[in-house]
Amino acid sequence: MKTAMIELNRIALDKEKTVKTVEHLNEILSNYQVFYQNLRGFHWNLLGHHFFSLHVKFEELYNEAQLNIDEIAERILTLGHTPLHTYKDYLKVSTVKAHKNISDEKKSVEAIIKNYATIIKKEREALPFASDAGDEGTADMLAGFIKAQEKTVWMLSAWLGSNDK
Repeated sequence: MKTAMIELNRIALDKEKTVKTVEHLNEILSNYQVFYQNLRGFHWNLLGHHFFSLHVKFEELYNEAQLNIDEIAERILTLGHTPLHTYKDYLKVSTVKAHKNISDEKKSVEAIIKNYATIIKKEREALPFASDAGDEGTADMLAGFIKAQEKTVWMLSAWLGSNDK
């Protein structure tokens, strides 16, 4: 019986299995890019009694998103593939929708929570593909993102006075 030879990439992962992981990572990357720009817009256009605290918080969130974007793109490169890198591609792939001219505090925070929920869902969908490929690096990266984002969602929900479960 002849066994098919598995072709490994430079970090000893099955090349074929990493393709699906990378497809998911590019979806996550696209969602993050749109989310990042949403955060910038909320930061710039915010009005209201909580301007000072939320302005700082939104800056913290977009700086964190920027770091995650870079980490995702570099992971895609590590896996031997090319990350998406045009806004045209991001907008085709992203399920996070671009927000325009939102200045209301509550609407901004609600939109951020909704964007996080979308991204967390995408990250969870990618985990089984990374695990199936034996790709602990990607799985660990995604698990770290999820843990931090869940805490942020909880805190933003608390700010809204919401205890939805």
